[in-house]
Amino acid sequence: MSTPRKVVVIGAGPAGYVCAIRLAQLGQEVTVVEKEFLGGTCLNVGCIPSKALIAAGSLMDKLAHASAMGITAENVKLDVHQLVEWKQGIVGKLTGGVGGLLKNHGCKVIMGSASLVSKNQVKVKSSSGEETLQADDIVIATGSIPIEIPGFAFDEKDVWSSTGALAPEKIPGHIVVIGGGYIGLELGMMYRKLGSQVTVLEATGGALPGQERDCVKQIERSLKKQKIKLMTETFAQGYERKGDKLLVNVKTSKGNETVECDQILSTVGRRPYSEGLGLENAGLKVTERGFLQVDKQMRTSVPNIYAIGDIAGQPMLAHKGSKEGLVAAAVIAGQPEEYDVRCVPAVIFTAPEMASVGLTTEECEEKGLSIVSGQFPFAASGRAMSLMETDGFVKIISDAETDEVLGVHMVGPEVTELIAEAALAIEMGATTEDIARTIHAHPTLPEAMMEAAEAVHHMAVHIYQKPKGR
Repeated sequence: MSTPRKVVVIGAGPAGYVCAIRLAQLGQEVTVVEKEFLGGTCLNVGCIPSKALIAAGSLMDKLAHASAMGITAENVKLDVHQLVEWKQGIVGKLTGGVGGLLKNHGCKVIMGSASLVSKNQVKVKSSSGEETLQADDIVIATGSIPIEIPGFAFDEKDVWSSTGALAPEKIPGHIVVIGGGYIGLELGMMYRKLGSQVTVLEATGGALPGQERDCVKQIERSLKKQKIKLMTETFAQGYERKGDKLLVNVKTSKGNETVECDQILSTVGRRPYSEGLGLENAGLKVTERGFLQVDKQMRTSVPNIYAIGDIAGQPMLAHKGSKEGLVAAAVIAGQPEEYDVRCVPAVIFTAPEMASVGLTTEECEEKGLSIVSGQFPFAASGRAMSLMETDGFVKIISDAETDEVLGVHMVGPEVTELIAEAALAIEMGATTEDIARTIHAHPTLPEAMMEAAEAVHHMAVHIYQKPKGR
């Protein structure tokens, strides 16, 4: 065996800790430096806690509509303090698990702030002082932070970031959400289910910019159904406090107006975190948008320094960062590995849920591809009916000549789980015929995937389609 390489991983989020564990599994000497908390944004103030609160909101919503099943739930009450404690308990178990895994794999963990001294040295400031680590390789996995917009600095009192929104002291009477992307809609719908009135301000012409438009239309209908006000082509200009109310000044296509609320949540996106890292000391420079450019082996312009996760570029998704961490670890250990994926699934925990993988219709058109598509509605699914969640559909886009699956877009019950089959299909170069010929268990939601594949060729069984050519 070759001599283990000394590797310093900066950041212990889903990119960094996954990379560190795989490095240890491959026999390397690993030190992890984490500024704030193991698990990073995702486990502590992002993916996990938000989904916990969303699950609570969904349960309350189901109880409110359970009378259709003959179930009457009276005097349902929400204890906000207990809800936040429950959520934090989940976070604690997961972050504790990450710490245990790092320890069991022999990774040294230092809680402190890291900065590069050179391409082989990392300075760490911690509560116990300052030290300099020598490294053969350095992995930068510092993640991202919420973007602040002028006039709406985060104080986590009047103006929440997504972090503040996940630790409420009470449920606001009326919350204004700035940004109609996936974070804003997930949290906005969650608060609506927990009892808030919600207004969403979106600068573009519709919700969820960049997503498959057929799915977005379904989400926009759901917003209307839930009595969430979506104001498009609207720009938040600033706010002022008047007594116990907040007055948000907005610019719309029709002029200026004021929206009164109790809480503001700003979710206009995230930017890569590189402040104080001393990148210049190692000869590194970020792009105009703050990313570090990397090659297929996750190497930066300095060969022994790697970047993974949000700082390495779009899409800024935890699972993409984890995959990059596995690639970087393998390369450092001398294996012939590279980041070679055909697709990255995206999941959005709105109500109903939305999931997407591969090319959208617009992207196919921009590439000049000849395509066909098929849809199957959950309204025709027996399993969806039994769950009382029939809104939405599965849409499959395929190459008109080869039948190869190019993109799959879903909105409906548990589609964040169903998208895995679609990702596997695209990664393996499957055709819609491959999916259609695969027996799917009945009665289940994945049957909608099989029927959508059949629908591409106008052969779906459980919906009527005009015969092809007529």
